[in-house]
Amino acid sequence: MAKGNVFQGIQTTAIHAGEGPDPTTGASAPPLHMSSTFVTENVAGFSAHDLAEDSAFLYARWSNPNVASLEAKIAALQGTQACLCTASGMAAATAIFLTFLSAGDHLIVSDVSYAGVAELARDTLPRLGIEVSTVNLSDLAAVTAAVRPNTRLIHSESPVNPILRLTDLAAVSRIAHSAGALHSCDATFASPLGMNSQALGIDLVMHSITKYIGGHGDAVGGAVAGSAELIAKMRLESAIHHGGILSPFNAWLIARGMATLPLRMKAHASGAQAVAEFLETHPKVTQVMYPGLSSHPQAELAQAQMSNTSGMISFQVGSAAVGRATAQRMIDDLQVIHYAVSLGHHRSLVFWMETAGLMETSFRLDPTQEESYRSFAGDGIFRLSIGLEDAEDLIADLDRVL
Repeated sequence: MAKGNVFQGIQTTAIHAGEGPDPTTGASAPPLHMSSTFVTENVAGFSAHDLAEDSAFLYARWSNPNVASLEAKIAALQGTQACLCTASGMAAATAIFLTFLSAGDHLIVSDVSYAGVAELARDTLPRLGIEVSTVNLSDLAAVTAAVRPNTRLIHSESPVNPILRLTDLAAVSRIAHSAGALHSCDATFASPLGMNSQALGIDLVMHSITKYIGGHGDAVGGAVAGSAELIAKMRLESAIHHGGILSPFNAWLIARGMATLPLRMKAHASGAQAVAEFLETHPKVTQVMYPGLSSHPQAELAQAQMSNTSGMISFQVGSAAVGRATAQRMIDDLQVIHYAVSLGHHRSLVFWMETAGLMETSFRLDPTQEESYRSFAGDGIFRLSIGLEDAEDLIADLDRVL
């Protein structure tokens, strides 16, 4: 559980929040606690319902020192009262949906979102009796029109994966709250430093901490940050009952990576700006989407809402056939950038995402929604995650294969 943050600076917070010298050994670096159970000196109930905020550690599925430390660090950096860490980003999204939605409730979810979330919302939740509306959340009139008396949650994503379309999050928060609903937002692409989620009125901000928060591509995890009341409900429902908990070792790795998050996000954004500007001028590139570019269709919103435009770029090279041929050249000839899925790592990653396939599997958009998607993605995009390499080396690597 998060404790009060006494630090002023964001970098100091990233390093010290949730941590301190080991009280037993004096070690400066946090120790790793792999025990599944803990000896207790007090008589305690056997149910997690008996746990209080200050309860001692009893069983690793209920809580663990490394996971608790990471939760405190994320909450401090996100500016929330509390945080729940989970086994993956998908576990975090599932925790939100299955804690705050029941049969007969209505969910509004971004029509374009991480593929796993998109498929969960379209395929699984309706089977459980939850009504789902997929809405282009950049269209505030459409959001308002989608609200029903039984709407309990609006789940946004900004920038959306993979096309980098933005959502006016403060406006969506107002719509949700006026309907008595919660607003949750997947801020993985933005990172905790990309925008002030509390000022934007977001009730629950989630991350795949596999990505920017961990930052090194060596540990999978998820997190949801919010008020102590909301996170307590999620901890009992999801962590205790569903069991999608984060392992102590992954928590330890992700916390170690998180210490450099402010430095890394500056470098990611700086490198992405340089690469995006290069791509805009390349004769083989037909369109570039990056929130830091003045050419982004929502550049004004990006400037107002985002304090760090992150390291995610999408770009087009023409038809799907040209995209597939370019992807093969990348697989064969890239020397610095890895042709691989995922994002937010210290290594740059690129992957071809063809529109037709996504329409059939993950998104299944109606004609109006697909038109909006294609205005950002055409027949397909390359999703490019800029790492921490020198921008000149990334540019040379891309120039060689385009």
